[in-house]
Amino acid sequence: MGKESMWALLIFVAAIRGSLAGIPREIHLLRPHSGSAGERVHGLYCLSWRLGVETHNIKNWNTVPRECEGYVGHYMLYQYREDSKVVAREAVLYVKSLKLAGDGKDVWVFDIDETSLSNLPYYAEHGFGVEPLNPTQFGQWILTGKAPALPETLELYRELLKLGIKPIFLTGRSEDARNITSSNLRNAGFRTWEMLILKGSAYSETTAVVYKSSERRKVEESGYRIVGNIGDQWSDLLGIHVGNRTFKLPNPMYYIS
Repeated sequence: MGKESMWALLIFVAAIRGSLAGIPREIHLLRPHSGSAGERVHGLYCLSWRLGVETHNIKNWNTVPRECEGYVGHYMLYQYREDSKVVAREAVLYVKSLKLAGDGKDVWVFDIDETSLSNLPYYAEHGFGVEPLNPTQFGQWILTGKAPALPETLELYRELLKLGIKPIFLTGRSEDARNITSSNLRNAGFRTWEMLILKGSAYSETTAVVYKSSERRKVEESGYRIVGNIGDQWSDLLGIHVGNRTFKLPNPMYYIS
């Protein structure tokens, strides 16, 4: 199944899910509904909650508020791709403005889940983040190796290769998932990379910020220059050795510290 077919299927699945049945199919979620002028507009609280999440003013949350399942599902299946396009477009404009050394040492760090590969097929069946994460179920999904590429990130990846910037994948996935992750990336269109860094047992008690900072430090100590860094979590982009510029993709479904 092609990438566009996969996204079309997700929209179809969501359209028949009970959790989305009551959401008006409107262009503007904040368009006034019938009732008094002072009535709470449907979706307003959840939109504000998502804004707080994306600006990192709301931190350390465990699950999406239950009343926002429909809103987040609707966002992920409609507006999410448009927002991702904005991020990817700015990243491409930035990288095209660079004066590169051309010595093979310029690299770009990519997160994997919800950045390079999308787990939306899984989350569409588990409440779009309302359900607490079940590590066993999610691990089984990862092992299928069927996560599609986020198309906007794949386009950025291709532009970087054209310019001679080497991709590095830095993920919180366990080292045990190396083979299936490598296969999934290649099948999704990410066919080459300089490094694929997965989380080893030495980092089992550390936060994502500490783990990713440490691994980026190793990359730079090996002589590489991190010209860019893209991820869906703030923990992908905070800490040290983050690169010359960072780009945050939207993700209102879960939070990793």
